[in-house]
Amino acid sequence: MSDKLCQQRSEIDQKFKWDIEAMYPDESLWEKDLEECMQEASNFSRFKGKITESAHTLYDALEAKDRIFRKLEHAFVYAAMKKDEDNRVTKYQSMDDKCGSAIAKISASLSFFAPELLEAEPETIQKYIAENPKLELYRFALEDALREKEHVLSTAEENILAQLSEVTGASGDIFKMLNNADLTFGTVVDEDGDTVNLTHGNYITFMESHDREVRKSAFSNMYEAYKALINTIATAYNYNVKDDVVSARIRKYASARQAALSSGNIPEDVYDNLISVVHEYLPVLHRYTELRRKVLGVDELKMYDIYVPLVKLPKSDIPYEEALSMMQEGLSPLGSEYLTQVEKGTKEGWIDVYENQGKTSGAYSFGSYDSKPYILLNYMNTLKDVFTIVHEMGHSMHSFYTRKTQPFTYGDHSIFTAEVASTVNESLLMQHLLQKETDPEMRKYLVNYYIEEFRTTLFRQTMFAEFEMLTHKEVENGGVLTAEWLCEVYDKLNKDYFGPALAEDEYIKYEWARIPHFYRSFYVYQYATGYSAATAISKRILTEGEKMILTPTYHVFDLYKNHQNAELCYSSIADEKQEGYNLPIISQSVSVNSDNEMTLTVSNCSLTECRTIEADICGFSFDSVRARILSAKSDAHNTFDEPENVTITEFDKVTKSDRGITFTLPPCSVVEIILS
Repeated sequence: MSDKLCQQRSEIDQKFKWDIEAMYPDESLWEKDLEECMQEASNFSRFKGKITESAHTLYDALEAKDRIFRKLEHAFVYAAMKKDEDNRVTKYQSMDDKCGSAIAKISASLSFFAPELLEAEPETIQKYIAENPKLELYRFALEDALREKEHVLSTAEENILAQLSEVTGASGDIFKMLNNADLTFGTVVDEDGDTVNLTHGNYITFMESHDREVRKSAFSNMYEAYKALINTIATAYNYNVKDDVVSARIRKYASARQAALSSGNIPEDVYDNLISVVHEYLPVLHRYTELRRKVLGVDELKMYDIYVPLVKLPKSDIPYEEALSMMQEGLSPLGSEYLTQVEKGTKEGWIDVYENQGKTSGAYSFGSYDSKPYILLNYMNTLKDVFTIVHEMGHSMHSFYTRKTQPFTYGDHSIFTAEVASTVNESLLMQHLLQKETDPEMRKYLVNYYIEEFRTTLFRQTMFAEFEMLTHKEVENGGVLTAEWLCEVYDKLNKDYFGPALAEDEYIKYEWARIPHFYRSFYVYQYATGYSAATAISKRILTEGEKMILTPTYHVFDLYKNHQNAELCYSSIADEKQEGYNLPIISQSVSVNSDNEMTLTVSNCSLTECRTIEADICGFSFDSVRARILSAKSDAHNTFDEPENVTITEFDKVTKSDRGITFTLPPCSVVEIILS
């Protein structure tokens, strides 16, 4: 038996590390920047009482403020990312903390700026812009600031809040240290019989194992660790939410959520509508959960069964270099200029590739206005990791083009749009793989992966968003977020979302405790909204003028759409299973809509054989039958030159029988039959 231990950072080849030293080749320059920021902030007092006395003074103040924060951002990003390399290194803990203190002091020094600016009438600001053409650069920023006028406090009050910012983020920092530096999860014996250290980086890999005991072991080990610290983590999260609530009240917002969404000028209706629409479609997720139970062949579906692919493939091993090639191919619709820059980024030290001990978990894109748009990964050689690279590269390219085309004032994209570019890239890669892949089993795997993206991004992130909404409402109503309350609420939400097919679980109630995004309140809903926007945008990208590629997957969804907002009917079918799987060769969905039309959608997954279906229709009378079919070879796909290689056609081979209907399905086909 061998040990597969997480590497130390010193053991990783330099070519797989980001070139963060490009920011500060000599760390004494970091100290110099921080000192200069402090000095320039102190000198900013020359504008006190004069911000809006003239167009010239207003411009000088805005320009000086940008200069300070541009340099401060650069120093902050460096310290934060150096700490993320290995959270155990005290030197970078100290630098990060020093930067946090500097930000608080500088913010306090400049705290008079906003109150003074907002004392001016909008007409005065417009007059100054007309007088000084240089102020045109700041027009949008000034108008946006005026929009928040009622939530800006007096100079003295803003100064106090700025100074307090040094400690109000403590909850998130405490959780981060617990989560990335102190928590350990023991070991798991993997499918090969090797003992492996369980980490944040490899947890999902274990959850995707086809060995149920491996999944169960990783799952229980992970949550036993959080269970042991659940009261500590609950306290940290309680004060994080209290911070949000108190800050919102001080600034005269109706709620913490309103305050969080206000900065992006996002109506709260967007948030409520997301939760409402997702709840409307929870029956779809419930059906998928039940299907997952059947396909896996388990009497009880446990939470550790949720991530394993329904289609078993040979063990995935995609080297990093191969992942980069897949990214280039998948993003080709974005054009040569985009691809050239992506390739340069991979060669010029944008990416920190592999997991090491103490490294921050997960993945992100980060950087300053004057740095490279860096990417942190914990690459594990899986297909999911390939999608992660493509996702984070979307963020980094968004940042690259933003900084290339916008001045510092507008050099950071809005949070609401942040997840769009990244998810567009994922969608393009998926469409590319589905078009390119000829192996039937791999195509099934990809379709399952695509479905899982909807589950994890649309449904799961909305569940997180609802949890955040409930926790903040509880504190706003005078409640306290105890470990017991948090676990109870989260457990109920999990049951509501996954439905009755999911068995009771003793651990999933602790899952909230390991979600770092909860310390950046009201952020996660944007994954779901961004996914929706990205799906639409990626479709637009896959067009040439009036031409549009409609993928086979698109057509499959089209044949199932009638089941939305319809009542599901009981149906069963006797059919053999595919060799090596619990997945049936013939599958069906049956529903009746408000117009009393019955829709049957039936698929034949056999690649070589027809199937004759004699369907008994009980308790439903009908006069007419109409049908559509999608059928093609498993490797068929659409292109701009041949956009209808795979398309839906009329199907006239359905006949009425004494007991219902009879029809024959060709190999690799899906049919929609509507009985009226």
